[in-house]
Amino acid sequence: MNTKDLAFAYKVRHALDESVRDIPASTAERLAKAREIALSHKKQAAVAEALAPRAALAGAAAPSTRSQPLRAWLGRASFIVPLVVLVLGLIGIHQAEKRQQLMDAASIDAEVLTGELPLSAYLDHGFDAYLAKGSN
Repeated sequence: MNTKDLAFAYKVRHALDESVRDIPASTAERLAKAREIALSHKKQAAVAEALAPRAALAGAAAPSTRSQPLRAWLGRASFIVPLVVLVLGLIGIHQAEKRQQLMDAASIDAEVLTGELPLSAYLDHGFDAYLAKGSN
């Protein structure tokens, strides 16, 4: 600021200080509350800025506002993608187990039908339960 600007600012400040005596009390209270609100917003913005992560490299450009929606989307995707992979993996495991059970049952049925099953299998209590379950 040059001296001319400083002189003008001083005159404005002096005029405002002189006219503050003529302001009604209710207006002064509203202005004081507005000032407190503005200062609290300024403090919150300063705290948020201080807590924001800084760029690791010196001289790195600040992220543009266009990249903010992309970052938000990537943040959500970083949670959703592993969840989808987990669900698909569990479905795959379930299908593989189901297929294995069907293959085991088919093997037992084929051995029963071909008569290659040993006699001890017919005496097994678990086999009787299997046959009772299969006939329902």
